[in-house]
Amino acid sequence: MGWTISQWRAAYLVDQADPDKLLRELLAGLQHDDPAWIMIVDSTTLKQQLDALAEALVQANGERSRLPLYGIPFAVKDNMDVAGLPTTAGCPAFAHVAEHDAAVVARLRAAGAILVGKTNLDQFATGLVGVRSPYGVVTNPFNPAYIGGGSSSGSASVVARGIVPFALGTDTAGSGRVPAAFNNLVGLKPTRGLVSSVGVVPACRTLDCVSVFALNVEDAGSVLDVIAGFDAADPYSRPSVPDQAAVRIGQMPRFAIPQQPDFCGDAVQAAAYSVALAQMRALGVVLEPVDFTPMQALAALLYDGPWVAERYAAIAEFIADHAADMHPVVRDIIERAGRYSAVDTFKAEYRRAELKRALDSLLADFDALLVPSAPTLPTLAAVAAEPIAANSRLGIYTNFVNLGDCAALALPAGWRSDGLPFGVTLIAPAWRDYALLDFALRWQRHTPWTLGATGLDLPADSAAPTVSATPAPGYVRLAVVGAHLTGMPLNHQLTTRHARLVERTRTADCYRLYALPNTTPPKPGLVRDAQGGSAIEVEVWDVPLGGFGSFVAEVPSPLGIGSVELGDGSVVKGFICEPWALQGATEITALGGWRAFLAQLNNSGKSD
Repeated sequence: MGWTISQWRAAYLVDQADPDKLLRELLAGLQHDDPAWIMIVDSTTLKQQLDALAEALVQANGERSRLPLYGIPFAVKDNMDVAGLPTTAGCPAFAHVAEHDAAVVARLRAAGAILVGKTNLDQFATGLVGVRSPYGVVTNPFNPAYIGGGSSSGSASVVARGIVPFALGTDTAGSGRVPAAFNNLVGLKPTRGLVSSVGVVPACRTLDCVSVFALNVEDAGSVLDVIAGFDAADPYSRPSVPDQAAVRIGQMPRFAIPQQPDFCGDAVQAAAYSVALAQMRALGVVLEPVDFTPMQALAALLYDGPWVAERYAAIAEFIADHAADMHPVVRDIIERAGRYSAVDTFKAEYRRAELKRALDSLLADFDALLVPSAPTLPTLAAVAAEPIAANSRLGIYTNFVNLGDCAALALPAGWRSDGLPFGVTLIAPAWRDYALLDFALRWQRHTPWTLGATGLDLPADSAAPTVSATPAPGYVRLAVVGAHLTGMPLNHQLTTRHARLVERTRTADCYRLYALPNTTPPKPGLVRDAQGGSAIEVEVWDVPLGGFGSFVAEVPSPLGIGSVELGDGSVVKGFICEPWALQGATEITALGGWRAFLAQLNNSGKSD
């Protein structure tokens, strides 16, 4: 099908489609012998979910928009519990029927999402290759001679092929980023502790993260909005740090890049990275090479150090009785735990802390670190020839991220000369997840974008209206015109209050826009003019009522909140400007919006 979340929402909210009909048609088309699936839900399980969805809709007074993922299908990696279904972690002998949903599954279902199946993985989430599973090998959707990437191989595959618009994976060492790159997807690896891991079979419990695969940036952000949040039942869950979460990447980003990137001899991959860097520069990004040695040393600790013992701790009882039932490569890796003592563990932790401090110091001078998501894309034959070494190479740019307590976002970045996808990853300090998403929206608009392996282009308006004509109870609909737009310096005042972007549109054609003097950050003034004017670009957001008052309190003179008429005739709250402030202001109405004005400034060499 290849629909994004926005397109599924439009089917339900605009076309009033029946979720029972759409989802039964979807399930009917799934192939049970597809190695991406370990289990597909049956008609009884689907009906139970649809009944629960109908009841949730009653509780929402019949307003589908109050359930942000109403009727939207998804899949989860089969190391996550789903009540009443088996959890295998890619090992049949380990299988057990879960009594409760994993915390993330429960959050998604509460938001209206419908689970259609559980996906294949490198056994016990140990691997970046996607071939270490008795349930079959998940190959690359663009060329089956190549790997699809792991350990979240199945989740990436079902999203890339357009079967579901999003799926959950896990990412301890890169399992949410490497498959994203190999499948032309967005792969979001949140800050550790931002998303609960309750009900997820641990790999390295202190480092594990639930990750998101999506066809576009908006969808990844929409899913994160639902699954993020402190969970007292998870001892590794952490409340977000507000001042860090509020940070955003400015209009002239500064990214660090590896001084001497390692592509393991893959010239095709190296060439694709060079093209991606050129595109970044065209977007206005300043790129500065840095010494990558601390990151390499940090990455080496994960598998060449005692953290492998944490993998053993996760399944110690099982491996004692069922070692023969495990994939031989996975078993060999995990059994290395016996090489390390408690003293080795403490020494490694001291070294990790030193290297993390070096990474923190480096990142303090930049908005993010920009790396290839993987140094190479190997064939199945290459992995079979060197099962451990080939896997290790894939973690060069991923293994250090959780040890360094960073957020990361993998993004499609064009195509290799052999027709396979290429991806880059943005890495920033913990809690900067939404800063990375904000920048990624700019990247998405700037580059040609194909949805996974569907062959479909990104819809022309990827941020089409996805909610009802009126905001849900408890929300205020607000039009923003300047520094609060996505990617702008004050957008965090919306996102930190959990506001949701509804649409990008224009006002009625009776407004004038001015660049106000002496404002920091630079701001425009929107003024209604019954005698003339034009339609001005705005974003419309739904702001939770509980945060709206504090938002208004931050609005400085000469701006205020009043009523703004949109092009469709509806009236929402919006920014207005006191007339006295127009003295000395520059009218920019003819440009049609604030973004166009800033672009003109940049092109003329002026500073914002």
